[in-house]
Amino acid sequence: MKKTAQLTLLETTIKGLGYTIRYEKGNFLGGDCRIRQDNIVVVNKFLPIEGKIYTLAQVIAKINPAGLDAETAKIVDSLVNSTLFDRNKRG
Repeated sequence: MKKTAQLTLLETTIKGLGYTIRYEKGNFLGGDCRIRQDNIVVVNKFLPIEGKIYTLAQVIAKINPAGLDAETAKIVDSLVNSTLFDRNKRG
């Protein structure tokens, strides 16, 4: 699956979970937060597409919703459980 399709799928999943996605500029990676009653995911708009995908995958893994479709679960599992991004598995 192309990276743009992965990003779109993750965005659709997060929006389906009741979160708003905001792409903002700044010195941060991104993540989820709650402002009043609104659930918001903030992503650094200057990240490369891989960074945006990873940020959204981390948020989905943190939320850990039941009933994820197979393709979304595959993306999240491959990124979040990967040794590439796991600081505890570095040797």
